[in-house]
Amino acid sequence: MYLQARTFIRTALIYLASAGILGGAILAGDGLGWASALAPARPLFYHLLTVGWATQLIGGVALWMFPPLSRDRPRGDERLGWAAYVGLNAGLLLRVAEPFLAWRPGPWVTPALVASAILQFVAVCCLIAALWPRVKGRR
Repeated sequence: MYLQARTFIRTALIYLASAGILGGAILAGDGLGWASALAPARPLFYHLLTVGWATQLIGGVALWMFPPLSRDRPRGDERLGWAAYVGLNAGLLLRVAEPFLAWRPGPWVTPALVASAILQFVAVCCLIAALWPRVKGRR
C-alpha cells in the first residue's frame, strides 16, 4: 500500500477513535443527566463518523484499489488525492466549531462552518477527479 492510501486510512482510524470517545462522552452525559449540555456535540459526532471515518476510509481504499491509470503514472495525478486529503481534514477540523453555536456563539462560528462545507465539497470533487480517469471501460 502506498503512502497516500495509508495516510487516508490511518487518519480515518483516528477519526473513528475520536468519534468513539465523543460518542462515549455523550452517552455518559446522557446517563448523568447532562444530555442538554452535550446535545450540541451530536452533529459533530455524526460528522466525525460519516465524513471523518467512512468517507476518508472509502477514499483511501479507492485510491489504493482502483485500477492503475497507466504504466508510467499508475495513480494518475497524486496532487488531486493530496488536495482531497487536505481539504477533507481542514473542513473536519473547522467542523469542531458546530457545538459552539449552542455553547458560546460568536461571529466566527458561522463562517467556520461555511468554510468547512466548502472545503469538504471541494475535497470530494478532487477525490472524484483523482479516481475518475482510473475507471476504464473495455476497449
